[in-house]
Amino acid sequence: MTRRIKNAPMNFKTVAQLDVPQGRQGKHKAIVTKILSDLGQINQTTALKVPLAGLAESKERVRAALNRATRKAGRNVATAADADFLYVWNESSQR
Repeated sequence: MTRRIKNAPMNFKTVAQLDVPQGRQGKHKAIVTKILSDLGQINQTTALKVPLAGLAESKERVRAALNRATRKAGRNVATAADADFLYVWNESSQR
């Protein structure tokens, strides 16, 4: 006699693997993409002035996300901040 194992109830819903979104779209992606786009359009003597009031997250979190993205892309970028703005500029590869 073969025993049938009773399946435990599922804890989570299922979805077809084809319907699973591929690639991470983090919450900082929009601002980091905009910053990187603008950095590609400015020269070495210019910095971007990003208003902190317009950021959905803290400047520290945006800086960290920007750091990850620039390292991944092999770009040299520097940042500074004051009470109102995050400044971002292309850093020359030679020092």
